[in-house]
This record gives sequence, C-alpha cells and structure tokens, in this order.
Amino acid sequence: MYDVNTACEAFKKLLEEQQARIANMNTEKTDFSKKACVTIGVVDGDGIGPIITSEAARVLKKLLADEVEKGTIVIKQIQGLTIENRLAQGKPIPDDVLAEIKTCDVILKGPTTTPHGGTLESANVTMRRELDLYANVRPVSIPEQGIDWMFYRENTEGEYVLGSRGLDLPGMAVDFKVTTDLGTRRIVRAAFEYAKNNGKTHMSVVTKANIMKKTDGKFTTIAHEIAAEYPEITVEDYYIDIMTANLLKEGLREKFQVFVMPNLYGDIITDEAAQLQGGVGTAGSANIGDRYAMFEAIHGSAPRMIERGMGQYANPDSILKAAAMLLRHICRFDAAAKLEKAINDCPLTVKSDGSAATCAQYADKLMEML
Repeated sequence: MYDVNTACEAFKKLLEEQQARIANMNTEKTDFSKKACVTIGVVDGDGIGPIITSEAARVLKKLLADEVEKGTIVIKQIQGLTIENRLAQGKPIPDDVLAEIKTCDVILKGPTTTPHGGTLESANVTMRRELDLYANVRPVSIPEQGIDWMFYRENTEGEYVLGSRGLDLPGMAVDFKVTTDLGTRRIVRAAFEYAKNNGKTHMSVVTKANIMKKTDGKFTTIAHEIAAEYPEITVEDYYIDIMTANLLKEGLREKFQVFVMPNLYGDIITDEAAQLQGGVGTAGSANIGDRYAMFEAIHGSAPRMIERGMGQYANPDSILKAAAMLLRHICRFDAAAKLEKAINDCPLTVKSDGSAATCAQYADKLMEML
C-alpha cells in the first residue's frame, strides 16, 4: 500500500521508463524477400495451445518441406512458456525462453494463460513489448454479408503496457495509460499503408477521445495528421462504444474496411468482429514489428475444455489462419494461398462438444488437400 509521496515516486519511475522505451524503439525493418534463411519458432502455450499448435506446425512443415530440407527455412520448437514455469520463476516470460524466442525471426504461438490478480504480467504483453511488436493485425471476412475488415490495433501502449504497474493507495487504486507520438504514428501509418497497398478507401479511427482527452485525443490528432498524406482514403472518427454497435448494424457495417485504434479498444472490438465471423476460434492474429513478428490464435487457452477431457476437439482454425498470415509475412505467398484455400474448402468441421472431427483429423484432411 502506497502513501501519496511514495506513489508519486513510483509514478516518476514509470514516466522515466516510458521515456527510455521511446528512445529505444526499433526502426530497422527486416526484408524477408531478401533473407537467406528464416527461422520460425513454435511456442505451444497452455491448455489447448499444445494441441492446436502442434497441428499447425505439422501443416507448416508439409508446406515448407522443400525449404526446410534446403535450409532456407528452420522450424524450431521452443519449450518453457507454460503457466507452471512462469509462476515458478515469477516472470511472464522466463529469461531463457525469451532468449530462445529472440533467435527466431517469426513466432507461431499458442494461447497462454494469464492469472487473475497478482502481479504476473501477460506473456503476450511482455512479448509484444520485448520484441516491439507494435501492430496487432486481425482480418475478419464474411463474404456473403459484404464484410471484409482489417483491424490495426496498437499493441505496445495504452492500458496494457502499464497494466500490471498500477498503484494501491488507502481507499483507492490507480492504473495508468500511456500514448506516445512515435507509437501512434507508426501504427497509424501501418494501417494507412495497408489501405493504400490493398485498394482500400475507408479508414475508421476508433477511440474514446471525448473522455480520454489527452491520450485518445493525441491518437486522433496524429491520425488525422497522417491521413492528410493519403487524400484518396476517406477517414472517419468513431467512439468505441458506438462502433461496437455499428458492427452489428446491417446496411452500415458493409462500408467499413480498415480500422485503426489504441490497444484496449482493439482487444475488445476484434473479438466482437471475430464472433460475427463464427467465433474467436475462427480468427488469426498477427503481431508485427520492424524486426520480429508473432502470429497467434486470438482466443484463450480454454482450460475448461482440458478439464472436461475435450481438448482434442479444440478448433485449430484460428492458429491455422495465423500460420497463413505468417507465411505471407515471410513472403511465402504460394504456400499461404494453398493453406487458405484448404481451410476454406475443407469439408470437415471441429466442434468443442465432440460431435464432429478432432483437431488432428481436421489437420490430416488439410494436409491431404495441400
């Protein structure tokens, strides 16, 4: 429990850390089209993570078999990112595991469990910060409803970067949110570059700037400064509460194309969008920085499925779609297209109640179709 003076000192330390983070933001980009060897790390995670991730890794190895044999692709298993090991070491990512992750260019990661309460930070939040994975990119597509959305969520700032660093004072608790100029500029520019390069003409900037006037206000101001460089793209501001409603509004939602937003709002709204697509188990996610990238399922570790002995019926679609995004990121476009087509055309389904195929059976069928 802090008194006010001690709390002020703690807050000062947080501000100094954030200033140092800004100074150390990486700007050197990896060009995978020119990289002689790409190392893909596979991290299982918790709960259903090892089940779905092992099947996705099996599919990747089949798609990339020739390159693995030639040595232009290395696929390595990384152990130790489990809730048991993290709790035992008191670290969201144990040092040896983080060091191994940093030997890779891209990571395919299963869901990890974050304990409720306490001070142990999310492994995802830590990984995004340590690897400077500032862009969380999530596509949602429902062609029969005219929906083709791409979400760009800022990944290293907002409430999440300091989410485990709040203060308890007598009779109150305080958490913190941080928005930087550089952090905002790079996520907004990434969203506009995607729109420009993919023929998109509508950008939605989603904040709560009417309430969070300093942080979200800064995000909105910078977004419009950058938007001026892309006159061919229409830009509209939305508050997060009304946008969650708009995604359900037929006749309006079809006009949305690309979204850019701070961290917390992106976490919320992309889960809603995935649910419209068929559930969080159907959506993949990319976490992209200039040097590293991590690809994952957007859902959690589903401990209840494991407790019921139903883990084999975990749907691997989300991690498989993430694997396709990984392939595109490392410029293996043909392999990505093959995987996407197989997922779309696969006659099998996986249901958590056990009434359809198992995760392994689904992956077997995909591999037949590749």
